[in-house]
Amino acid sequence: MSETLENVPDAASAEPLSEPMTIGVEAYVSEEYARAEGDRLWSKVWQQAARVEELPEVGDWLTYDIVDDSIIVVRTAKDRFRAYHNVCSHRGRRLVDTPPGAHDARGHGRQFVCGFHGWRYGIDGDCTHVPEREDWPCGLTDERIALKQVAVDTWGGWVWINMDPDCEPLRDYLEPAATLLDPFQLENMRYRWRRWLVFDCNWKVAFEAFMETYHVPYTHPEFMKFGGFLGWARSHGLHSNIGYDAPKSMDENQAKLRLGTGDDPRVSTAELQSFTWENANTNTTWTLVEVAQELVKDLPEGTPAPEVLAHWLSTARAKDAERGVVWPTVPPEITAKAGTAWQIFPNFQIGHAPNNMLCYRFRPYGHDPDRCVFEAAVYELFPPGEEPETEWIHTPEDDPGWRTVLPQDFSNMAAVQQGMKSRGFSGPKPNPYRERSVVNLHHNLAKYMGTGAPRGLA
Repeated sequence: MSETLENVPDAASAEPLSEPMTIGVEAYVSEEYARAEGDRLWSKVWQQAARVEELPEVGDWLTYDIVDDSIIVVRTAKDRFRAYHNVCSHRGRRLVDTPPGAHDARGHGRQFVCGFHGWRYGIDGDCTHVPEREDWPCGLTDERIALKQVAVDTWGGWVWINMDPDCEPLRDYLEPAATLLDPFQLENMRYRWRRWLVFDCNWKVAFEAFMETYHVPYTHPEFMKFGGFLGWARSHGLHSNIGYDAPKSMDENQAKLRLGTGDDPRVSTAELQSFTWENANTNTTWTLVEVAQELVKDLPEGTPAPEVLAHWLSTARAKDAERGVVWPTVPPEITAKAGTAWQIFPNFQIGHAPNNMLCYRFRPYGHDPDRCVFEAAVYELFPPGEEPETEWIHTPEDDPGWRTVLPQDFSNMAAVQQGMKSRGFSGPKPNPYRERSVVNLHHNLAKYMGTGAPRGLA
């Protein structure tokens, strides 16, 4: 497919990591590498553990597991969270067990009680009861037996944890993503649905399947009748973002809420929105679908594309406002720079828009380099008090709940993992413009892991 878009840079752009590069397969297939990630990566980085609204009351808690570590996140005050290693200081038993087949463990209370010997801990982390404590003549100090704290902070409506006691502040870690995403007021969105499963691939293989648009014409060919879906990827230090290519006159069309193209953008936008709603149930809302379906009636044939886009979004914004859903006002230049999604290092993707978002999280499955935990969640702005009640639903790959689009992505994952082990494969060779986010991921992984840095392809 040829491109005449004005803002598509030359492949030899001077932007960071824009030269052709290749990546070794060790990070995907090596069990030794997978085991080392626990010490060198996961114990050092900020990770999204939950949504703030999942813990609304003091004493509400849940667990977040990563490789061998389990973390308890608990609300200890109206405006404060704490996080602890999920382990009793006595003999090392986990304080909270995740029920078989469950996504995590959750509960409410003012204390945690070890099921082995009955040691108790308050939600402030102090050990409040040791049976027969008098048997210890010395050494059992309050500090020694308290729960070991984990750094915790909030941003964007999420609770984040970091096991490194010397970690940098969360806000510093998230920049520049935080600044470019703040106008979208992500903290006001709530779950529409959330699903999870275990894939037969490395967590990086799964993540990389969603951090570029290069695959869209070939994995999702049905979308191409609505216009071009190729786009850019840019590195921003630890993080990266992606967005759609668009003419300079339509910079806002680099974002998620974009027009269908073709002879009549009124028609193609309506078709695109309806198709997305029915076949993915992501990246749109029913308000956007309804308003798009009225474009042909509301606007005359031949209306320029920028005017179609402006009318569609302003009408949807006004219609939502009538039912108490207030979109944030995001400056056009921020919309263009923010693109469609941010890859937050190392394992979280935020696919943002003013009134909805699609987020993915990718975690290793123990030390197995060939498996991972995949989570997908759609969020939306709802009228106050009308948010749907949701939970994490384990959903196998062939479950119709995934609709038809996401399973097309799923179909590549195990096949890529198998191919990584082929003697005939010399390593990934990402597109320097469209897949720069993949190179950026491994560029930063190598800083933590001490191996696997992308190499020049020349």
